[in-house]
Amino acid sequence: MAEGLSNHLFQGKIVAFSAGTRPGNVHPLAIKAMGEIGIDISRNRSKHLDEFKGQHFDLVITVCDGANEICPFFSGAKEQEHAGFPDPSVIEGTEEERIKAFRRTRDDISLFLRTCYQGM
Repeated sequence: MAEGLSNHLFQGKIVAFSAGTRPGNVHPLAIKAMGEIGIDISRNRSKHLDEFKGQHFDLVITVCDGANEICPFFSGAKEQEHAGFPDPSVIEGTEEERIKAFRRTRDDISLFLRTCYQGM
């Protein structure tokens, strides 16, 4: 969701990439939550951090709970920042409770990006 939001909000100004320590499929509820605000991430794919080894980035932002502890240093980053957000995929409950968690995380990431990087 962070990759999709970043690329949408700052289109033409930046190119965002997303990766994790345990990649899997893009969660269907993430696709649904993003689609609700007009951002299609259905073609995105989950990538492992290793795909980006040796690459250089102006900014790396870790966004998942615990990500800062799992991958605390990116040698190819000019700047690194951590903004923790709860992982909505771990929420159990009804479909409505689960999609609410994805919406909340989506909205929290969007607010963070808009607030911290509005000048981009």
